[in-house]
Amino acid sequence: MKKFNSFLMILAAALIGFSSCIEGNERPDLGDDNGQDDEVLVSSNITSNTTWETGKTYVLGGRITVTSGNTLTIQPGTIIKGEVGTGSNATALIIARGAKINAAGTASSPIIFTTIADEIQPGQIESPNLEPNLNGLWGGLIILGNARGSFPGDVAEIQIEGIPPSDSNGLYGGTNDADNSGVLKYVSIRHGGANIGEGNEINGLTLGGVGSGTVIENVEVVANQDDGIEWFGGTVNVTNALVWNAGDDALDTDQAWAGTLDNFIVIAGSETDHCLEIDGPEGSYLAAHTLKNGSVKGNNVAELADFRDGARGTFENIYFFGFADPASTDGRGDFSLSGDKTLATFADGSLKFANLQITLANNVALATVFRAGTATHATAVAAGANTVGANKAAFNTWSWAAVSGQLADF
Repeated sequence: MKKFNSFLMILAAALIGFSSCIEGNERPDLGDDNGQDDEVLVSSNITSNTTWETGKTYVLGGRITVTSGNTLTIQPGTIIKGEVGTGSNATALIIARGAKINAAGTASSPIIFTTIADEIQPGQIESPNLEPNLNGLWGGLIILGNARGSFPGDVAEIQIEGIPPSDSNGLYGGTNDADNSGVLKYVSIRHGGANIGEGNEINGLTLGGVGSGTVIENVEVVANQDDGIEWFGGTVNVTNALVWNAGDDALDTDQAWAGTLDNFIVIAGSETDHCLEIDGPEGSYLAAHTLKNGSVKGNNVAELADFRDGARGTFENIYFFGFADPASTDGRGDFSLSGDKTLATFADGSLKFANLQITLANNVALATVFRAGTATHATAVAAGANTVGANKAAFNTWSWAAVSGQLADF
């Protein structure tokens, strides 16, 4: 039934007409004095400073890149919709190295990225026609920068996943850890993760080599077919992030990302694999990151976390609840260290845990969930008795999860 409903959505999207069409490097046509022309098709890369305006809906007609040296400004309340497509036709918005995005929404007027099948209009927060678990209907938002990462062979730059190698705008990495890719505030990204090839989907928000000069605060990803947010190297810090109904991993870190995620919420969906997937460096560069002040709601299919391939970093003040008994679900619902490299980084202190709390399933021991000695850093608490976790008030008014009542348990 889910696939059939998705087909109907895609068919409906294909029949939708557009009231205007512009090249990506032109200023949008504001229409007549009555403001009737409020939907704009973006069909080519953005090669000059461009503003997308409040009250309008911008439709991505393909893989659209803001090219180096240019800034895309997105005003509060703007809606961006991606056309339905997969493979080489998957739609996405890419902020290339050297380009910037200035997407500063507000708590009363967030910026929303979604699919053309979504009937949402400026001023709305909840979709009027799509469920919050429908994914894969367009690509996602990809921001690339010049900061360092730990790449195979210690190369300085590499192609981001989700973008064909033939597109050089997909390169990221460099030596400028203070690189500035712009501003992302009060942004909700929905229904993405289109497949561009076998097992290769686009994340809701991809951050590749993004530097610490970039500001990312108050970001929500809902119903992405692949990961919610994924970091590939870089030094960017993120504050107030929420991922709901990820199709693979909710939060995924790779290639020695060296920033901090502070105050986050994960709500696992029926297809979520790991709520946290933490991967180690792939080259000799051994930077580490921090995740702190998070609340993670599981279910019977999701795992708390998996630390892999020599993972490094600090993970503290995180509360887990709603997970299954790993002993009765083939290991679902555990907090694991995978491989000898990760066991070694945990032993030498490169991988650190502090103040982890969990409300366990009935009759489950703490050590059954927290594997390989990590239980010494965790405490079992009754439901609602946690003293660590996220501040959910940061997500009020602007996030789909909050306005639809999904944060009542947090």
